[in-house]
Amino acid sequence: MEIFNTFNLIGDVPTDLVSFTFFIGTMALMAASVFFFLSLNAVDAKWRSSILISGLITFIAAVHYYYMRDANIEGGDTTFFRYVDWILTVPLMCVEFYLILRVAGATKNLMWKLIGLSTIMLVTGYVGEAGMGDAALWGLFSGLAYFAIAYMIWFGEAKQLAVKAGGAVESAHRTLAWFVLVGWAIYPLGYMLGTEGWYDGIQDIISLDMDVVYNIGDAVNKIGFGLVVYNLAVSK
Repeated sequence: MEIFNTFNLIGDVPTDLVSFTFFIGTMALMAASVFFFLSLNAVDAKWRSSILISGLITFIAAVHYYYMRDANIEGGDTTFFRYVDWILTVPLMCVEFYLILRVAGATKNLMWKLIGLSTIMLVTGYVGEAGMGDAALWGLFSGLAYFAIAYMIWFGEAKQLAVKAGGAVESAHRTLAWFVLVGWAIYPLGYMLGTEGWYDGIQDIISLDMDVVYNIGDAVNKIGFGLVVYNLAVSK
């Protein structure tokens, strides 16, 4: 549609595809935050930390999306704001695994392993995407940390704890694991679209802007994570 091909504003509402996804993403994430925070008293006390974390994840993201939307409107780069958001929210998403698996005996050691790997994944990704080093090399380092996380939750310690817990906890863990395997896979695509090097050819195949890819991924993954945790809390 022509409305998405050029930048325009109707009042304060952006009508190009990139800015439109920033606008919708901000609203969706903020609405999710309100929902999670208002749900705190509707669940058993042992699940409130999980619901609170879900609300913090979407709230932090919504605030950063507000600033990224303004930066995009002014023609600026959103990379810095996006990685600041991720360095805060992605480790919190990893904490969700620990919180739901505590009923099966998960220790803080598991939590810190996931937080450490997610931090390595993001720091190395930023180095590559910000042009501070070879994009392919740093992308490889980031990918290795991601696969280590995926292994832990699909086959390693986290998976074993989920099986031990069984029932709704195992089901919730499996759904969150699918988010990591499939939902998080959208981020390497955005990385390839936003960096030069090995990935130049992909831009000839896929014409989407990097920010559109990231915006869709953030909304689906962060809100989806929270809804899975909320469903577990109310089912228990």
